Amino acid sequence: ESLHRLPLIIILFWLLGLIISYLLNLDPNYMQLDDILSRPSLDAFFGRDDYGRSILIRLIEGFKNSTEIIIVVSIISCTFGVLIGTISGFLGGRFDQVVSFVINLFMSFPGILLAIAFAAMLSPGKYNLILALSIGGWVGYARLSRGQTLLVKNYDFVKASRTMGASGWWVIGRHILPSLTTPLLVEATYALAGLIIAEASLSFLGLGLQAPEASWGAMMRDSVRYLLVSPHYAIFVGISIMSIVYCINAAGDYLHGYWNIKSDQNVSS
Repeated sequence: ESLHRLPLIIILFWLLGLIISYLLNLDPNYMQLDDILSRPSLDAFFGRDDYGRSILIRLIEGFKNSTEIIIVVSIISCTFGVLIGTISGFLGGRFDQVVSFVINLFMSFPGILLAIAFAAMLSPGKYNLILALSIGGWVGYARLSRGQTLLVKNYDFVKASRTMGASGWWVIGRHILPSLTTPLLVEATYALAGLIIAEASLSFLGLGLQAPEASWGAMMRDSVRYLLVSPHYAIFVGISIMSIVYCINAAGDYLHGYWNIKSDQNVSS
């Protein structure tokens, strides 16, 4: 039971940190040059980095920046992917063949390498990072939407609606899209975990957010340089990334189990 509560505790910790940081107007770039790479203390609970900045405050700021990027990327990827996948599965024919070829083509490349390739062609920054992550992020949503559409459009009640003169857009909006809700939530949770790692990886390579903006990937890159001198820097950054990915995967496992139970109930009924 304690393991089930752990993801909730972690999320509450970061949300509480965001609220406190906003209310107190904490500056993540405030430097105390006399305390460079200092160990955790009452003044800085997670210690200070190589510029004397509070690691905890910068981690909270990095969490906010990563959340903003990932939410925007998820909205773009989900909207475009669901639109393409649903239309492709519903129409079929040559258009579906072309979309299937494009989906398989994108899936033949590792997503992180695809994002790195596009990010390297663009200048570093938040908006180009969003674009680089969105270019390959739609594929999973499109594949899932297409498969679910191919399944649902062959149901008897959908065929009956078509026979009675319902338009294609009405069938998509009334029957197909509602059936995508739960599987898309499952897909989104696992995609979010991948986006966090991808965003941190791009920032680690210098292709994401640029200084002085806080980014977990950039902080991990800086902390590695001082791993032997101040190991707490890398430890706290690594634990932060791991904690969020763990929470999202736990949510995905819960939704996946719920989806399986719901599917079994629908089959039995």
